[in-house]
Amino acid sequence: MSEVQAKRAVGRPPRLERETIVATARRVLEEEGVHALSMRRLAKEVGSTPRALYHHVRDKDELLLLVLAGMAASAPRPELPTAPRDRIYVIALHIHDMLQRLPWVVEVLGLGHVTDKGALWMVEEIVNSAIECGLAPREAIRAYRVIWLYIYGDLAVHAAIDRRASEGGEAEHRRPLPDMLTPDDAATLPRLTALGPQWNEVANVCDVPNGLHAVIDGLLARGAGA
Repeated sequence: MSEVQAKRAVGRPPRLERETIVATARRVLEEEGVHALSMRRLAKEVGSTPRALYHHVRDKDELLLLVLAGMAASAPRPELPTAPRDRIYVIALHIHDMLQRLPWVVEVLGLGHVTDKGALWMVEEIVNSAIECGLAPREAIRAYRVIWLYIYGDLAVHAAIDRRASEGGEAEHRRPLPDMLTPDDAATLPRLTALGPQWNEVANVCDVPNGLHAVIDGLLARGAGA
């Protein structure tokens, strides 16, 4: 190396690789969540500039797609039953259990416009199984959406509960429903007032399997009765 080349090399940042960018983005997501990830933050983490990152990824959306790629394949596929209704249930529970272990993925999917293409086999199976159960194609798509929103809603709510707990517990304005009721509410909210003592006992039990059974049975029953 000439003296000029040596001088130019001094202080030069290490060559960026896409794999390094994606791995660093995944670490930020895992440790701090999707709100903490930006191209500026990522550039700082890898010792580069935002402009240099754009030589490797088009924008944040493409970065999120790259981070998600392969996540679904990292979980072994469940053995699928023959009956289409049972296939829907097994796959739905598989989706929930897989995402429960990856809360940062739930945050990313909550953005609504990015997903892992490797996860589409599950969507295919649910929609196809719903059609085999007698739903029209459009109804099968709606059925998948309802199932997904049930799964996502459960995960998002419990993530919020965990986050509040890590911040030091419930604030006064976050009181659970029974604590908001007084004897004076019995006239206008008679059922809730009567059930108040049981509310937390039931609401605090996370029974996703039974919930999925109820959702799936309801969706398929609507199709059968149409």
